[in-house]
Amino acid sequence: MTEAGMTEAGMSKAASTGITPIAVVGPTASGKSDLGLDLAERLDGEIVNIDAMQLYRGMDIGTAKLPPSERRGIAHHQLDVLDVTEYATVAAYQSAAGADVEAVMARGRTPVIVGGSMMYVQALLDQWDFPATDPVVRARWEQVLAERGVVALHEALRLADPAAAATILPTDGRRMVRALEVVELTGRPFAASAPVIGEPRWGTIIIGVDRDTAELDARIEARTALMFDSGLVDEVRGLIDLGLREGVTARRAIGYAQVLAHLDNEYDLNDARERTLIGTRRYVRRQRSWFRRDTRVRWVNGADPDPAATALSVLESTERTSR
Repeated sequence: MTEAGMTEAGMSKAASTGITPIAVVGPTASGKSDLGLDLAERLDGEIVNIDAMQLYRGMDIGTAKLPPSERRGIAHHQLDVLDVTEYATVAAYQSAAGADVEAVMARGRTPVIVGGSMMYVQALLDQWDFPATDPVVRARWEQVLAERGVVALHEALRLADPAAAATILPTDGRRMVRALEVVELTGRPFAASAPVIGEPRWGTIIIGVDRDTAELDARIEARTALMFDSGLVDEVRGLIDLGLREGVTARRAIGYAQVLAHLDNEYDLNDARERTLIGTRRYVRRQRSWFRRDTRVRWVNGADPDPAATALSVLESTERTSR
């Protein structure tokens, strides 16, 4: 089935069940997990994770993954579905998570989609027909990354697709490899394969959570300190034994990459903490910019006494308008 067909089928399924999924998106440390749990409790819902790194088993501390004891007995999907040696792809997530959302609706419950991985959100909620992949082409660009580094890769992308080079972080080697692969295979700019923003799949209501910048920065700093104080280094050591160094995607996650470099004596532990904090803040700026461009997102303040009540009022007003 094409992605367009999947979208139409999803919309029909949502209409037939009378259930409207909710997506809770926004920057790291804004309070998405708590809001998602509150909404799931009030709407008899189940959580569908949309954080790419929380797909990995064992990557718990560095991804701020809620332990089972803190999930309030609410079913969670798309957590702990990959080994750290496996390659995470947006296309695979799109298929698996889409099936989870529709299964939740079929049970008569509300899917509450929670996370901040930008491309994963767009893949799940928008019509996105992914260009094919070619392992030979991809391997060639991955070899450039491995042998010559992100600077050389970014220069190659600048020559092949200046617009993509201007929007992709020069440290995001994985995404640059994919962009170069797509440009080579299709002969078109990387952005040409992006979906057209329209009605979200299943009629999903998208709630964005954010906070005052100073408050969010403080929360990011506190979260980073807690991760290191709670055993992130030991977690990484254990994951090395499970193949973390061989993983293409997992080892590049913020926090994990910095700890691996520390364990390789590239810099000390305090430097690893600081680099993790800086990397997280940089990622948050990208998340904010990405989600703020989407006019479908209805924003709530994570610092409000009851952001779930605000989100529910948005849901109710949207449903009244659509009747």
